[in-house]
This record gives sequence, structure tokens and C-alpha cells, in this order.
Amino acid sequence: MSVTESGTRGPGDDRGPGAPLAGKVAFVAGASRGIGAAIAEGLAAAGASVAVAARSETEGRLPGTIGAVTERIEAAGGRALPVPCDVSNEESVEQAVATTVSAFGGIDVLVANAGVLWMGPIETTPLQRWQRCLDVNVTGVFLVTKAVIPHLKARGGGSLMAITTTGVDMIDRGANAYWVSKAAAERLYLGLASDLRGDNIAVNCLSPSRVVLTEGWQAAGGGREIPESMIEPPETIARAAVLLAGQDASGITGTVQRSESLVPQS
Repeated sequence: MSVTESGTRGPGDDRGPGAPLAGKVAFVAGASRGIGAAIAEGLAAAGASVAVAARSETEGRLPGTIGAVTERIEAAGGRALPVPCDVSNEESVEQAVATTVSAFGGIDVLVANAGVLWMGPIETTPLQRWQRCLDVNVTGVFLVTKAVIPHLKARGGGSLMAITTTGVDMIDRGANAYWVSKAAAERLYLGLASDLRGDNIAVNCLSPSRVVLTEGWQAAGGGREIPESMIEPPETIARAAVLLAGQDASGITGTVQRSESLVPQS
């Protein structure tokens, strides 16, 4: 794997010495498509060097690979590294983090975005589906967070961000494995904010305010028809992620944020 940096800049780019994330290194888990890819590209446009981490090294059932996202970032003038990573496997996570630190010299920002979607009723949910949601959406967040914390401490602070969902609050709409797993991730991060405040590390959760029609949603959303007014462009949550990535413990921390509460609607 190689790390390259283009000398070109696209329209509206924030790169350069005055860029909000200039000199920062971001590790984005689950970055081969959808929200993760949008955030990886947004962080790179704001000046960060980005580890594009996910399992998808080749095209599979869903479109998108870590290589393709890296190529888009580089073509736009950014700096990125494709990093194979299975967040549910501790050895894979540790290797991915070590690869990132070796290439970029450290880590300042984590975006724990990797996730799987299962929204079927509890009474018809196979145990395998339930367990997979917990393995990726909770244990995966735990593993990547655990692996990067020492590196943020070594840099004197930084930002941890878990991508969750507004569905956590929608208890009038029933229960499913996806919402339960995301609620657990929120509790993990809210507690971590207190634990890591003394290390100057901001810890926040971020979710779209509306539905982002990612490849995963379209494949597993149960055929739900989403009104246009309820659809959020991925660029909105990317902009919100850039704002949170620039925080440390002196700024926004210990919160669950919705994207459109942080940035104007697109």
C-alpha cells in the first residue's frame, strides 16, 4: 500500500496550512461506501490525512471499496491510505491501526462508523443476525476505540466519534437489533467522555438527522419508501463530522449530536 499526495485542489477545498484539520490524521472505520466514505472524503477535504478502513478490498454484493474511496480522495488533492480492517476481529483492528500509525505517524481522530443493518421484528430475528449486529455495531466500536486511544493520548488529545442513529430515540416504533446495538454504542461513548476528559480527548456520537440512502440501507431497509423530505444528503453528516473532528475536551464532548443540529441543512 502506498500513500500519495496530489498537488491539485478542487473547488471549495479547505486544504492548506489554514485548513481546519491540517496536520491531523483520521482513522475512519467502515469507509468503503455510504456515510463512512462521505465522512472520509469530507475529512480529507478539510486537510486531514485519512486511513480509509473497511473489509471491502474488492467489489462484493454492495458497491464500494477502500481503494476506490482512496482514489477519489487523492484525485481531489487529498491524502489517504486504504487499510483492510474487520472491526469485529481484534487482530485485524490492531494491524489496521498499526499500519495507519506507521504511514502517518499517529492518529488524532477516530470515526467508528462500521455497521450492519437488521431491522426485522425481534420475534423473527435469527440469533445469527442479532449477534452480527452486536459484533459489528458494539464490539467493533469497542475494538477500534480501544486500539486508537493510546495514540490519541500520545498526541496530547483528539476526537473520538461513533456514528449512531436517530432510531435509538424512536421507541414508539418498536425494537430491533440495529437500534439496540446503536443504543449500546451511545452509552459506551457517553461514559468514555468522562473517562477521557483528563486526556484532552473529545468523545461524541453523531447520527444523521434524516435518512441517508446508503447502499446498505437500500439493500437492507426492508423496501421502505422514504419521502423526499426525510432524505438527508451524505454531505451534511460529513460536514458535521468535520466539525466534531476538530474538537478536544475543551470543546464539544460527551454529547449525542444530530447532523443538522451542527450544520445548516443542505
